[in-house]
Amino acid sequence: MSRAVLREVFGGPEVLQVREVPEPHAGPSEIRVAVRAAGLNPMDWQIAGSARHAAMFGITGPSGFGCDLAGVVDEVGQGVTEFAPGDRMYGGVLVGAVADYVVLRVPLAPPNLLLRTPDGIDDTTAAALPTPGLTAAAALDAIRVGPSDTVLIGGAAGGVGVLAVQLARLAGATVIGTASPGTFDFLERLGAVPVTYGAGLADRVRALAPDGITAATDLHGTETAETALALGVPPARISTIAADHQPPGVHATGAFAADPAALERIADLVAAEAVTVPIAESFPLDRIREAVALQAGGHVHGKIVVTP
Repeated sequence: MSRAVLREVFGGPEVLQVREVPEPHAGPSEIRVAVRAAGLNPMDWQIAGSARHAAMFGITGPSGFGCDLAGVVDEVGQGVTEFAPGDRMYGGVLVGAVADYVVLRVPLAPPNLLLRTPDGIDDTTAAALPTPGLTAAAALDAIRVGPSDTVLIGGAAGGVGVLAVQLARLAGATVIGTASPGTFDFLERLGAVPVTYGAGLADRVRALAPDGITAATDLHGTETAETALALGVPPARISTIAADHQPPGVHATGAFAADPAALERIADLVAAEAVTVPIAESFPLDRIREAVALQAGGHVHGKIVVTP
């Protein structure tokens, strides 16, 4: 037997159950990954909590839980040549990452993605990379951030934000990041100029950037996007990833819009210690409800990781 986190109905963390299930094995054209760590993302609890969100990903009934993982291939089925036992992998699978084992058919069908974990990156860090890394890359690529930019990043202290800040800085941009005052020291260490979100944001940004901002990405709602528009940033140089009501002309993007090669580039930067992946806290699998409640609270500085 092995363990997996399953959801029978839609709801909050209380619907997640750690179940003993028959141990899965790789059949022909399949591989089995022994999961060493799973990174949590907002989309995980949104899919678990809402039939509407789940349907966006083709999920209509009971399911597993979690998408981002890192581990090692420990079984290879007949006909598989792309993978071998012992390969360290990281990537994403659509609902099912929080488990002892994941079985995948080869070749992988999108949105499933597995990449080889670079030397120098541990499994916990690798599991924290896939969705945030792809999302940060997509958000910045959509607005073409470069050395001449002063970019406003909304939600800069979150799991996606910390990577977006660092990638924008590596591109040569000046970064202003919205956050709560308690995260200001954290953001300054990443190279961002922090600013408090909320009413009056436009005035505070003007004071920090008297020559104006040239681009913006909003990683939480639309406040940053709307502020950028009010400050004269063209819509084509603004992106969002989670907007219920998209401002006209602004790019709506996300992890699925990113080039998978961008994730490999980010992983190489992490391995070279040019990019940091802050891990806020790690939980054992049997504390999945506690881990999800903390992540869904929205005040975590960095990533929450579950270690089966």
